Amino acid sequence: MTVIKTKVDRRSFLKTSALAGGGLMIGFNWACSPSAEVKDPASAWFDINAYLTIADNGEVTIMSPNPEIGQNVKTSMPMLVAEELDVDWKDVIVKQAPLDNAFPRQVAGGSQSIRSSWKSMRMAGATARRLMIETAAKEWAVDVNSLTTKGGYVLNGNKKLSYGELASKAVGIEIPEEVTLKEPKDFTIIGKSQKNVDLDEIITGKPVFGIDYKQEGMQYAVVLRPPAFGAKLKSFDDTEARKVNGVTDVIQFGDKVAVLGNNTWAAMKGKKALVADWDMSGRLEDTPYHDSEMNKLLNKRAERPSRSDGDALKAMASADKVFEKTYEAPFLPHNTMEPMNFFADVTGDKVKLVGPIQTPAGTRGQIARLLEKSPDDITLEMTRMGGGFGRRLYGDFALEAAEISQKANKAVQVVFSREDDMTAGTYRPASKYKFRAAIKDGKLTGYHLSGAGIGRNNWVRPDWFPAGGIENYLIESSYVDSNITTGAWRAPITNFLAVAEQCFFDELAAEMGQDAVQLRLDILERAKNNPVGEIDYEPEKMIGVIKLAAEKGNWGKAESGVSKGFSAYYSHNTYVAEVADVIMKDGNPIVKNVTVAVDCGIVVNPDAAINQIQGGVVDGMGHALYGDFSFINGTPQASNFNNYRLIRTKEAPTVDVHFVESLNDPTGLGEPSLPPAGGALANAMAKATGNRLYKIPFVKDQMVFG
Repeated sequence: MTVIKTKVDRRSFLKTSALAGGGLMIGFNWACSPSAEVKDPASAWFDINAYLTIADNGEVTIMSPNPEIGQNVKTSMPMLVAEELDVDWKDVIVKQAPLDNAFPRQVAGGSQSIRSSWKSMRMAGATARRLMIETAAKEWAVDVNSLTTKGGYVLNGNKKLSYGELASKAVGIEIPEEVTLKEPKDFTIIGKSQKNVDLDEIITGKPVFGIDYKQEGMQYAVVLRPPAFGAKLKSFDDTEARKVNGVTDVIQFGDKVAVLGNNTWAAMKGKKALVADWDMSGRLEDTPYHDSEMNKLLNKRAERPSRSDGDALKAMASADKVFEKTYEAPFLPHNTMEPMNFFADVTGDKVKLVGPIQTPAGTRGQIARLLEKSPDDITLEMTRMGGGFGRRLYGDFALEAAEISQKANKAVQVVFSREDDMTAGTYRPASKYKFRAAIKDGKLTGYHLSGAGIGRNNWVRPDWFPAGGIENYLIESSYVDSNITTGAWRAPITNFLAVAEQCFFDELAAEMGQDAVQLRLDILERAKNNPVGEIDYEPEKMIGVIKLAAEKGNWGKAESGVSKGFSAYYSHNTYVAEVADVIMKDGNPIVKNVTVAVDCGIVVNPDAAINQIQGGVVDGMGHALYGDFSFINGTPQASNFNNYRLIRTKEAPTVDVHFVESLNDPTGLGEPSLPPAGGALANAMAKATGNRLYKIPFVKDQMVFG
């Protein structure tokens, strides 16, 4: 039994029966201090961050606080509340909560939504359930400890009262000082697959995405941006643009020009009619320059190592052999299905924002500074997103909408074309990794990793595997400063670091005459039993997923015509191991199946969890195979899917997912299956073809799935 102090007072736990029908609304402000002044119940709702409505008919509306980008938190987070409230899921209505400062983390990123809300959301439901029990105890004049709940009812022997009957009577009940959370064995909703709450709206084309948003009288804005990173606007002629039927205005802001229209077609035609003169005298970078600069960094020592255990350089000098390999990956755009878009209506006193954003609070703050307004005067409504992958962590498109709206004095929706979306920036940065291993007397005695990439990032994860398992261990990271905008891309940094690392260990095992899985296990056993220095992962859990994947993927067992590749990685607090099966068909490698083992703690919504794992595998393998994006004189060389290859539906392999049974709190799921996917694929392809892969894209155009 888990007992948690609520630390909730009248300011943070708001109750009122002022709703239509006499229902009860409950809000939880977890950011409030327990010592805050106690106030009487409010007659309206303010400063709440998670709340539910109980109607007189027993229906329960639960607000989902975090942005929904396809990771299914709009379903899974309310499941946590419903579980502890002890209601039937069929009686639950889910709505997207607006941005509220009271939430500690109203963000979609880092695969942390469920993990960061695991206890607080359950506590919200448990506190409301306790309130129902205490209300019923008062009605029946019995001890609260004699009552139980089930399916939205408080039970007293043969008697029962529904939450709907109790809701309007609960207003005067004191807030409980502590609540008891359920034990996992008693869960009836958590751990059971629940349908995506937006599924019916999605498949019937209802307006649930940001690009669907409409407001009477709003204008559509399409923006002309510099054609190259480093270019600046000198002048422009909008004469022909203003002649386009439906164009209502043309506005310059900074080095950009916005064309406003009554519809997107008019605005896009108007943009094409603009004549702009660009100053191209700035620093215009290209891919050969990036390659050269990264190579320079890899071939010299970093100013300070990210981590150094023992003396790796000495181990290299005394080794029988130093095994060295270098791996490289290009920039990548995010290419969400729904291009960037955002609505803004800036008036004299207030600002209304609506759209798909992964960081609503941060974006509101940026807009407040841009417009010189208080965040309290800005409302932001979140819509469902047609993909994010990190691109919508950055609110540049929302800032554009706000600035255009202010200058035009009109409500506007900024809409990107696919070309805008692919060339406007914020890419996964290009990166390279050089690995060196010292081998002496047939044993691994030293390890040196040097990482370099475009942009100010830490390009390594020095305290993760194989940290702690190798006596002499040196990790270094350097970066190339750039004016090309970069940022998080699904599983930042690790999306390629894992590929490179796991390919290296596979080839190192072959060089040492060892089984690839056993080499990893040997390193992990050292890290588990006698670690070298501090580590930031749990070797036991990684050992668990490696053994499970090897078992379920028939590792080490001969299968006619099948070549297997192995990979394992820890990221976002989750452990994943994968086995890829590749066959040869007409001289080409074909990926048939991927077996995945995952340790992510308690699985809240199994079908959704499997969906996330499968999607990450397909996404990781697809971009490893085909992802290619370069620059010439600051200009992106791909702008649409006619010259940028993505994996196709018919190419997706089957993905078998196996979860480690666990009673631990949930960890991340949106990203962790992606990093090891490319490594498993590359290692299987190497066995099938005899050729090792060191550079993404692995094949570019050739189809390797089937």
